[in-house]
Amino acid sequence: MRAPLSWLREYVDLPASETGRDVAARLISAGLEVETVEQTGAGLKGPLVVGQVLAIEELKDFKKPIRYCQLDVGTAGTRPGEPQNVICGATNFAVGDKVVVVLPGAVLPGGFEVGTRKTYGHVSGGMICSERELGMGEDHDGIMVLPPEHEVGTDAIELLELVDDVLDIAVTPDRGYCLSMRGLARETATAYGLPLRDPALLDVPTPNSDGYLVKVADPLGCDRFTARTVTGLRPEGASPIWLRRRLQKAGMRPVSLPVDITNYVMLELGQPLHAYDRSRVEGAIGVRRAESGEKLTTLDGVKRVLDSGDLVITDNRGPIGLAGVMGGANTEIADSATDPGTGQARGTTDVVIEAAHFDAVSVARTARRHKLSSEASRRFERGVDPDAASAAAQRAVDLLVLLAGGTAQAGVTEIKTPSGPRTIRVPADHPDKVAGVAYGRETVVRRLQQVGCDVYGQDELTVTVPSWRPDLTDPNDLAEEVVRLEGYENLPSTLPRPLPGRGLTERQRLHRRIGRVLAGAGYTEAPSYPFVGAAVFDALGLDAGDTRRRTVQLVNPLSDEEPGLRTTLLPGLLAALRRNDGRGSHDLALFETGLVFLPSGTETVPERLPVTSRPTEEQLASLDAALPEQPRHAAVVLAGARERAGWWGKGRPAEWADAVEAARTVAAEAGAELTVENARFAPWHPGRCAALHVVLDGERVLVGHAGELHPRVLKALGLPERSCAMELDLDLVERAGAGPVRAPRVSTFPVATQDVALVVDAAVPAADVESALRAGAGELLESLRLFDVFTGEQLGAGRKSLAYALRFRAPDRTLKAEEASAARDAAVAAAVERTGAALRGA
Repeated sequence: MRAPLSWLREYVDLPASETGRDVAARLISAGLEVETVEQTGAGLKGPLVVGQVLAIEELKDFKKPIRYCQLDVGTAGTRPGEPQNVICGATNFAVGDKVVVVLPGAVLPGGFEVGTRKTYGHVSGGMICSERELGMGEDHDGIMVLPPEHEVGTDAIELLELVDDVLDIAVTPDRGYCLSMRGLARETATAYGLPLRDPALLDVPTPNSDGYLVKVADPLGCDRFTARTVTGLRPEGASPIWLRRRLQKAGMRPVSLPVDITNYVMLELGQPLHAYDRSRVEGAIGVRRAESGEKLTTLDGVKRVLDSGDLVITDNRGPIGLAGVMGGANTEIADSATDPGTGQARGTTDVVIEAAHFDAVSVARTARRHKLSSEASRRFERGVDPDAASAAAQRAVDLLVLLAGGTAQAGVTEIKTPSGPRTIRVPADHPDKVAGVAYGRETVVRRLQQVGCDVYGQDELTVTVPSWRPDLTDPNDLAEEVVRLEGYENLPSTLPRPLPGRGLTERQRLHRRIGRVLAGAGYTEAPSYPFVGAAVFDALGLDAGDTRRRTVQLVNPLSDEEPGLRTTLLPGLLAALRRNDGRGSHDLALFETGLVFLPSGTETVPERLPVTSRPTEEQLASLDAALPEQPRHAAVVLAGARERAGWWGKGRPAEWADAVEAARTVAAEAGAELTVENARFAPWHPGRCAALHVVLDGERVLVGHAGELHPRVLKALGLPERSCAMELDLDLVERAGAGPVRAPRVSTFPVATQDVALVVDAAVPAADVESALRAGAGELLESLRLFDVFTGEQLGAGRKSLAYALRFRAPDRTLKAEEASAARDAAVAAAVERTGAALRGA
């Protein structure tokens, strides 16, 4: 909602020194969202005056129309009392027209200085302005022609209200009354503690039987309908400048006088109106639900097929408008036109004004169904004051009589569904308990009365809610009104006091440690949306029966191309890798930890729970049964250089071993030990894919995969060559871990290092050899590391050599050489027995 400060001042006597920014600060303190304060006419400097065109000389020697104009500007010209000569390229004005003249020395918005200059062979002393050049709008029709009643020499800056502050306010759904100057003026008056001149306080005639015939068939959809008739309008009547300027500042485009008046009253009082050309309405006006398949052409020229849920306005022919959304083209106000034969103006002379109150939910559904959001629907959706309908209709009638020369007919139609005022009972100290501040009864009553409530009672208050606040429904709503008007900034800052022993769980601590350790290893966290589609599974090369293709489908997905919840973290990470690589970052290492969603097929359909009471334990259990399994995974992707080249060395590219090492890093942080073996698993390269296992409850369990991605996957997803990835099930890794991380014990005794090289068949995994060495070495083994893999003719075909460094240490003594050698020999013996290894060189 755009609110000109000059308009606000009509209803609230603000101090003259208050600027738009001052008012914005007060409104923000009261809980409104003021996005910007636009200073119209900023930098504008006169002289700008009203001038009259005395003569026009058409200059023919140029490619485009050029006119040399003589203007009467009164005493404001370069030579007071003499005509002012100006060059102009527009052709939409004639001799005798009143225009806006910018004289030498003036500065237009944007810092454009106007002076005297010679152009097109003539001296031009200023310029004639269009609305766009004055910052009034984006009108491209040419020069702005003023009504003839304005005197020559009048200050155009003041006449056109060019200098003003306009507040742009983002109105939240619960503050629908602020989509009007009346509502904003009420908030402003409350913020400053000043009285409000309510524009809705008008003398409205009582309903009678002479009004236009209206039949409401759906009183739930339309509980209030007021109709007034005005006849004898001047078809040539134009909106006065003050009306046009207020509409423009509020962000609306002037159309015609009757339409501008209905828009003006809507902005002023918040009540949407609609004006029907009475000559184009056949019979009584009705309100009913549409019949499925009925058609209506709306004012935007679109032919719409109606739904049975749409509330429509009708006459004897059928629908003539979507109630609360947009009127129909077959009853719209006709544009003024001049009869070529008689020279008389033709157009709408008689109108029927509709001021109705429609159900907010019905209007919202209709607007969304037809993808047709309008100024009227925005207000009805958020709640319109039903008691303002009669006042709004009267205000429109008064303006039509005053500005268009019409005659108000005596008939007044008002159809009203009986309803009583809404009351809420609330303890007087309830706002104190909500805010933690002792406001006291007097403050609570005063603030609620400022909102417009009637308040009675002592310890327990009976509050009658005003008709323009449909959002006030329970005691907490009333408490919020007290708190916001007293100022959110005045609430004390109180830190919560957690109970002793509470804080992060061990699982949460583990997840944070994993994030830190991966970041320390050079990975950047890249969270992604958890939505996937079937296309990405095809690109990853997953088989038709792969369980990862079975996803939880969303009823209302953000994108039809990604309607499911992810079963793996790789799609989001690989998309981030592709996006960053495409933007010039080629050396990438990204990670993410997050939930995946694995439906088992046994989930039940949850019941729709009521919102009026807390769910029972059985209902909560049924909701849990409907949820898929949601383990937490960790994944990394790599591409480009893992170690950059520099003066320190050549660097090296990322490879499958880096992905495996990332998995080991994550497992080590959880206190678990991974075993690695060769595997075939999409989307990894068959020869460069590692299956990752842990020992859980005495059994070896698969927890993830790591390695280089398949070339076909890289091509399908547009990824860099030799990209690598890893994904782990963190929940399983955590269960296999040793629990909370304990500080290591640092021994004071020296370590004994023994190296051993074993020759095995090429098909034997190094992990099996390592496991055998660990089992045979016994308790003295502190660590074991594979430091060399060798193949060659001297070993024979299908054989490889694995060299390990074994570190032995005793916790209570210095090991003797014989003890270290014996442990080494025992480890070798176990490897020989389990894997068929042979000691190299033996």
